[in-house]
Amino acid sequence: MPGLIGKKIGMTQLFDETGKFVPISVIQAGPCPIVQTKTKDRDGYEAVQIGFEDVKEKRANKPNAGHFKKAGVSPKRILREFRVADAKGYQVGSVTTVEMFEVGSIVNVTATSKGKGFQGVVKRHKFHGGDDTHGCTTHRLPGSIGASAYPSRPWKGQRLPGRMGGVQVTVKNLVVVGVDTERHLLLVRGAVPGAPNGYLAVKIVSKAPVKHAAAAPAAQPAGAEHKKAPERKKAPEKKK
Repeated sequence: MPGLIGKKIGMTQLFDETGKFVPISVIQAGPCPIVQTKTKDRDGYEAVQIGFEDVKEKRANKPNAGHFKKAGVSPKRILREFRVADAKGYQVGSVTTVEMFEVGSIVNVTATSKGKGFQGVVKRHKFHGGDDTHGCTTHRLPGSIGASAYPSRPWKGQRLPGRMGGVQVTVKNLVVVGVDTERHLLLVRGAVPGAPNGYLAVKIVSKAPVKHAAAAPAAQPAGAEHKKAPERKKAPEKKK
């Protein structure tokens, strides 16, 4: 399985073997049953659909209730698809847990960022703003947004105030630093998008731990020997 659905629990901190402080995001990942498999012959692409977090049967409408009943799983709150090379190797009804992750593997986390509401240009686009002195009338205003004579309209793509946040964000290349199989917890280094108790998708990029190999010295041709540079002759002293 290329990934799992999870819920953001919050953030904490750990200390590694060298005593270095490491910020940690705690994610409740899985268990996620496979609800449906999609093949290229039937659906046009290869993917696996998984579910997360049980809900009461009365909360599921009739189409969704029939969808879960066909798969033989209880109704789920969240459904997500993960693209795979061949969906025939996955069985509907089987459950995937956090055991698929390894310490040191690399993951991408996708979620909806925190909504900030309607914000001005200083917070939304990091504008510098005007001087905080007497006589300044443009403290947090956006300033000019176009020319008067030509083109007589605001510039295209002009950065202006507006709604901030509440969009899908993917944080890439986070390192897994811990896996708790009993409580279905995944510990990743760094921050993940979204508020606590928000839902997210964790996708595996690389299972093998990333190791930075030391640079090897450049090879020398056979028979080459290190020779000392000839000593430079001192210039004769001038007679006084």
